[in-house]
Amino acid sequence: MTAYSILDLSPILRGGDAAQALGNSLDLARHAEQWGYTRYWVAEHHNMPGVASAATSVVIGHIAAGTQRIRVGSGGVMLPNHAPLVIAEQFGTLAALHPGRIDLGLGRAPGTDMETARALRRDLNSNAMEFPRDVEELQAYLGDPTPDQRVRAVPGAGSKVPIWLLGSSLFSARLAAQKGLPFAFASHFAPEALLDALQVYRDNFQPSAQLERPYAMAGVGVFAADSDEEGAFLATSMQQQFVNLRRGRPGPLPPPVESMDGIWSPLEAEGVRQAMKYAMVGSPETVRDGLRAFRDLTGVDELMITGGIFDHAKRLQSFRMAADICRDL
Repeated sequence: MTAYSILDLSPILRGGDAAQALGNSLDLARHAEQWGYTRYWVAEHHNMPGVASAATSVVIGHIAAGTQRIRVGSGGVMLPNHAPLVIAEQFGTLAALHPGRIDLGLGRAPGTDMETARALRRDLNSNAMEFPRDVEELQAYLGDPTPDQRVRAVPGAGSKVPIWLLGSSLFSARLAAQKGLPFAFASHFAPEALLDALQVYRDNFQPSAQLERPYAMAGVGVFAADSDEEGAFLATSMQQQFVNLRRGRPGPLPPPVESMDGIWSPLEAEGVRQAMKYAMVGSPETVRDGLRAFRDLTGVDELMITGGIFDHAKRLQSFRMAADICRDL
């Protein structure tokens, strides 16, 4: 059986607020634990009116405290926004509070626009290029301290919180292979380089203390419903959000619409379809066929499932259906 997990941005709904979004995330995580999901990750984005997970480590603590067994982590923390020592302390604290349940997924993008990145007080000219060095520094803080180590993460030192590298290009695939780390590809919104990145990762993997053999995860959107028509209807919320983001007007997740005609231009429609190339939309049978084909195409060890669905009850239903399907694959 291929492992299956959830990526959540704690979507703020149009007409709702962050408190509702975070409450919905905890409710979904509790259900996901019962449905057999391996892990529940939240993502760091800033200055996004539709995303409530900007303070990622805080949200992870909220989810982990409200569940019992499921692994909880970041998908991911955007390391160029932070000093590695701060992340080591945050995730060391989480690991002390929830032993054996915390993952640390790392990305090298700012997760926001450039003006907001400046407001985060990080050096935009150097930090993305220094990502490999920052990962190495973070590993040192989370590993066993050496006798001459003057700066230690407390908590964090010796915790060995599992580190994942995330990406949508070949850069992080190569780095994950070199460092012997698990790799997750963001094919749920940037599918173009998926197969090349997986090949690069597997071909160049070097075993490490954390991982003996390659372990790859890939993101897929799932909008499962009782029928293909209802699934397509639910997916229009995500389609609208993609259009708004590409127009530079990000906002809360909108309710679904009967038709996207008149909302997007032909060029925007094609762009969204490309971005959602690996979205499985429709009845359980349609989604099952799509997930099976994706698994067979990629050979990934784990599916990271996401889905921006406006109605919380329908969102729960979609993730329940996805879990049923993944158990049968």
